[in-house]
Amino acid sequence: MSRYSSDIFSGHSSRAKPQYPELALPPGEVVEVLATGFVGAIVGYEKAVEGDVVRLEDRRGTRRVFVLRPGAFLVEGQRVSLRRYVAPTGPQRSNSGSRKVANVEAKVAAPSRIWVEGIHDAAIVEKVWGHDLRVEGVVVEYLEGLDNLEERLAEFQPGPGRRIGVLADHLVRGSKETRLTERVGPHVFVTGHPYVDIWAAVKPERLGLKAWPEVPYGEDWKEGICRRVGWSDPREGWNRVYHAVTSFRDLDSSLIGAVERLVDFVTVPELTKEDLS
Repeated sequence: MSRYSSDIFSGHSSRAKPQYPELALPPGEVVEVLATGFVGAIVGYEKAVEGDVVRLEDRRGTRRVFVLRPGAFLVEGQRVSLRRYVAPTGPQRSNSGSRKVANVEAKVAAPSRIWVEGIHDAAIVEKVWGHDLRVEGVVVEYLEGLDNLEERLAEFQPGPGRRIGVLADHLVRGSKETRLTERVGPHVFVTGHPYVDIWAAVKPERLGLKAWPEVPYGEDWKEGICRRVGWSDPREGWNRVYHAVTSFRDLDSSLIGAVERLVDFVTVPELTKEDLS
């Protein structure tokens, strides 16, 4: 039979439509829109005339809405179809990885505190551990530098039931920061990460970097980083860093361990500094 003698009413043969993995991603996950290159974190899902849509927010705070069309998105380089996310009703995990219990009100603020040396450090701690700390009634306060530690401790008067945990940058042996934290007493526990700035405690691959660039001693670290990776200024850099962090998995283990020890110190009276060092 000739290849031209097929039934004309059967229509043209067509290739099977490509199939893409379907993902129901929760708010906070980052996706890329294939057609436009727009990259943003999921804010939420909505219904519209065109069908289900997802609302995304990019690193500059710009929000846009996109229809959930098949294969319209990229997740870690893979083309996927998004579908509406429905939050589970059972126990969930907070950003710090602990179990997140619904309908639990935060405790009244406890006398103990966690003081954080830098303003950016405080923002990261609040973003990742904020839920757990509020449940425990622990307040995070910005210390404005370790130079203020002695004066602040004199005002606060730490003691039994009034503990202070301090998170410091660049806490390495022999550094100025380490010397400032000596002889603070049994009710104050100082720990931290070895990096010169909290930015470097964020895994570089979360920002599309293979590694954080080396900045020579004496050059402003944030300015140096921005020049080497092509960011306009530290304000843009911080915006990128902050939005790259969605959970403890985005952070270096040295920072995770430091914060967890501080939380234990101010919430478990039986623990001593020696237990946590």
